Amino acid sequence: MRDPKRKTEKIVAALEERFGVPKWPGPSDPLDALIQTMLSQNTNDTNSGRAYEQLRQRFPTWEEANAADVQKIADAIRVGGLANLKAERIKGVLAWLERTHGALDLDFIRDRKPDEAIRILGSLKGVGIKTISVVLMFACGAEIFPVDTHIHRITRRLGLAPENVSAEKVHEGMQDLVPKGKAYSFHMNLLKFGRTICHARNPRCDQCPLTEECVYNSDS
Repeated sequence: MRDPKRKTEKIVAALEERFGVPKWPGPSDPLDALIQTMLSQNTNDTNSGRAYEQLRQRFPTWEEANAADVQKIADAIRVGGLANLKAERIKGVLAWLERTHGALDLDFIRDRKPDEAIRILGSLKGVGIKTISVVLMFACGAEIFPVDTHIHRITRRLGLAPENVSAEKVHEGMQDLVPKGKAYSFHMNLLKFGRTICHARNPRCDQCPLTEECVYNSDS
């Protein structure tokens, strides 16, 4: 394979030509983002969104959620799936914040370098590298490239990552390949690309702007 960094640059440029250049909308509450992302695990966007809305309707503040019985949290997020497990993990995050920082506030993570933020948040149950990188990029504007299920699939199809590697390993490898300042744009455009063209099944290869870069055989 030719220089993977140069190949990544070409892919980023081609996607921006096709879909435009997404702009980061600005900072948001990292604790909100963390819990939203935890709720998104192993479910679709619609159900995770509904689970988060119902959680905030039932508990308008995180202090109220922290004081509540875990079963009441589970009942509020039932629509998102794995409610009991996710409720325990949400309670764990809130209890950790109160115990270690004295407040249910994650704003301090903005001042941490990505490696340090990953170390801090990665110690929490249910908070893996994908969840952390989503929070850091979306809520904090960090220059970090999240690798979710869709991007894991597409980067392998494009030959940016070996076929039989985990999403965690792909995350490690992609950080050095993404051009500086392009993490958000590349992430968002790959998601759009996956939703509109590079489907998991029956990808629309005849409409793909990346055929010269792709190593995927749709007939296999």
